[in-house]
Amino acid sequence: MTIPLRNQIFEKIKEFNSLTDVELYKSLTKDGLNLPEDKFNKLLLDLEILGLIKVAWFTKDERRIEVTIVEKEEDPIEKQNKEVMEKDYEASFPGLDK
Repeated sequence: MTIPLRNQIFEKIKEFNSLTDVELYKSLTKDGLNLPEDKFNKLLLDLEILGLIKVAWFTKDERRIEVTIVEKEEDPIEKQNKEVMEKDYEASFPGLDK
């Protein structure tokens, strides 16, 4: 079973967390994965569209590639429940004023 190229590239980016496209291309070539430039760019675009990476121009000829950090949205009801539980916990110690 072979791992899709997109997954291999994403794993390599995750390994470094942040690198340039030149560094990534060299690293992939070193690992024996020789891709044409258009295929490489297409795979980066696919990963960016999926929201897994961010690509930004670093210099005229290089792009900075970073793993996208997905922040978990806090459920407002869950947040309210947590606050109530904390207040109840604090209220369970009578005589201790802040």
